[in-house]
Amino acid sequence: MKMSGQVCGNGTWAKFRADFVMVVAGATRRAFDFTGKYGTLEREKNIIADLPIRYGKPEEYKFYKGGGLDIQPVSKEALIRAIQKCHQTLWGGGRLSPPAAFGELCKIIFVKIGDEQVKRKKGEPYEFQIKTHETSRRLSERIKALYAIQREKDPEVFTDTIKVDDATLRTVVSHLESINLSKTDLDTKGLAFEQFMDGFFKGDFGQYFTPREIIEFSVHMLRPTNEDLVLDPACGSGGFLLHALDAVRKEADDYYDDGTTEHYKHWHDFAKNRLFGLEINEEIARVAKMNMIIHDDGHTNVMGLDALEPIKRLTAQNKGFAENRFDIILTNPPFGAMVKQEEKPYLSSYEMSEISNAVKSSAKVDPSMGKKMVKKKTSVKTEILFCERVWRFLKPGTGRAAIVLPDGILTNSSLQGVRDWLLNKFQILAVISLPQFAFAHFGAGVKASIVFLRKRADDEKATKDEPIFMAVAENIGYDATGRKTMKVIDSQVVDRAKTEIQRCDLYDARVIHENVGTEDSPRWMCRHFLTLRDTGIVGKYKEYLKDPTNFFV
Repeated sequence: MKMSGQVCGNGTWAKFRADFVMVVAGATRRAFDFTGKYGTLEREKNIIADLPIRYGKPEEYKFYKGGGLDIQPVSKEALIRAIQKCHQTLWGGGRLSPPAAFGELCKIIFVKIGDEQVKRKKGEPYEFQIKTHETSRRLSERIKALYAIQREKDPEVFTDTIKVDDATLRTVVSHLESINLSKTDLDTKGLAFEQFMDGFFKGDFGQYFTPREIIEFSVHMLRPTNEDLVLDPACGSGGFLLHALDAVRKEADDYYDDGTTEHYKHWHDFAKNRLFGLEINEEIARVAKMNMIIHDDGHTNVMGLDALEPIKRLTAQNKGFAENRFDIILTNPPFGAMVKQEEKPYLSSYEMSEISNAVKSSAKVDPSMGKKMVKKKTSVKTEILFCERVWRFLKPGTGRAAIVLPDGILTNSSLQGVRDWLLNKFQILAVISLPQFAFAHFGAGVKASIVFLRKRADDEKATKDEPIFMAVAENIGYDATGRKTMKVIDSQVVDRAKTEIQRCDLYDARVIHENVGTEDSPRWMCRHFLTLRDTGIVGKYKEYLKDPTNFFV
């Protein structure tokens, strides 16, 4: 036990002969009993919940609801540090893969939040903490028992046990036991977890994470309300779902006072009943569920399933996943991978499997029909299939989507058949061209655009004069390395708070910082980030809607 070693090994106890010793490492604290009951080489049984008051007997617990020492909400900086320490402890230099380590962290946070939400009287202790003289084995048994109770209450989130050794679990509990995650405000949790995952989902895992700026922009363009059914069929870590939920929370602010039953029901009913996500990687799907739980729910209809499977199979798992049902779809599907008929028999059911990549002249002619025959393809790129799946899920006539697509679909001559299909099935509302580096920070260098679509009614035909809003975004709020590039266009400092208006091509934002340093040497920490409505390209699009003629900015 590293902290025990620091106390005993470096002579702290031997030098001062103190009965009790406290070691502090940031927000992680550990107290030890050296009154003589335990040997100097003991590393567990001499750990106590807290230093005793007035040299008395150590209490069994340290944290009590409403007591002298209660768990507390924390700052973004402190929360990031705690999460990083937990992940580092679980990862252990390669003992677990990074996603497996994050998955185990999600399970432990699941227990932590569940314990915070247990109905308990004032003065009663929390269970998610290290008790006095409690061995790692007993603590582990207790935490795993709490986890089993939580799994019974919510069996859809996790299907397996906590797979962490006793000593490691003890260390993770020590990093989290003092934090009140439930009462840490949403902006703080949102910014902290987003910043952590921004660093975590890179390289091999970049496909599961979409940058905040892209998500915020897409959500503001489509403006989901609490009456919309919203889906992300490739939800990854859950970014689009979280920001859709955040938009509905802000909508609740327009109608009701925060803290009222009406305000809560406005967004919580939406989260519980109208927010849906699919993710083929079950490990990442659990990350999305936990991300939603940490942000005060919305995980109920997030499932670890392949969105390209026949919809009947999806509906069998959850009746909410039905054709022609959703008002809004927001998604960044995987690019470039090929779905092969030999591996996925469902491919033959897609219309896109009949659309040839070859030029029209290569199609065979059926003499009896006088028509060109299009041979079914044995493999199709995932992004093309996702376009069809989005169409199947949307409501006819009114359903709208924002989908990130590689520019090849929009420009390659060999994909003219795909474009024709899209134009017949959808009205193209807007196309926003992103810079080459938009996804470079997360390991992908494909040039892409965000395409906004409306599903046509069953009897609706495309016309040649339909206007399309088009824009090129150069400054999207970050560069190829992930460094933020928002420009400060206004700044005001009042006491220890600094309010900035920041700008990129996509939108403006109000950013509030708190000085966590001194007056002479200020250190500004972001506390609140609010995208301003109808600014940047979003504002230009709103102007365009008043008089929808072809528009380019």
